[in-house]
Amino acid sequence: MLKKREITIAPSLICADLCNLEREVRTLEEAGITTLHVDFVEPHFSPSMPIGLDIIRQLRPRTKLAFDVHVMTLMNEFFIHELIDIGVESIVFHVETERHIEKMLQIIRGAGIKAGVALNPATPLNVLDYIAPELDYVLLMLINPGYAGTAGEERVSYAAEKIRDCRCKLDAHESKARIVIDGRISFDVIPDFVKAGADVLVGGSGSVFRKGYSYAENCRVLRELLMSV
Repeated sequence: MLKKREITIAPSLICADLCNLEREVRTLEEAGITTLHVDFVEPHFSPSMPIGLDIIRQLRPRTKLAFDVHVMTLMNEFFIHELIDIGVESIVFHVETERHIEKMLQIIRGAGIKAGVALNPATPLNVLDYIAPELDYVLLMLINPGYAGTAGEERVSYAAEKIRDCRCKLDAHESKARIVIDGRISFDVIPDFVKAGADVLVGGSGSVFRKGYSYAENCRVLRELLMSV
């Protein structure tokens, strides 16, 4: 099954040097990266607010990388329209903050952009039952969003189980949605998480941005890991 699946490495922009983003993006391109994971957060959702719309807007024409945007807001529709205007490739938003999930999916897909939903760690998967066929992505948070830098904040113990259960649910609904995993995705857990069903790995400080090595070196290790699964 795995041999037929394409696994995507999507470095998280918030882990890059935010004072030198254009240079960072160039370096990621040289390392063979094709997709960038962009977290857009507003403070009513999470205490962290690292990247604003203007940064995304200015960075968009400076790279050919696909922008996969993870929207973490309480005002989804407003920000989704802004991101559509910027020209991103995909948008996922949180089911926990949206009353009209299908409407948001229709807005995104109607603009020719891939659409998906994100789930916090403890959010049950049954929310997918009626929307699975409409999804391009399901993003599973494996830590609480916005708290990655908090001392003692660990990846949830049921991460692999939730990925596996999500894959089973999507398959049961004959959904082609890809599973994105985000939060403490380190080298040691990647093989198990990919076997469980993950399709897109959001790379952070435990992988692509591992200190002491170049992005190219870290990406090479990642690809070797994926080849061995």
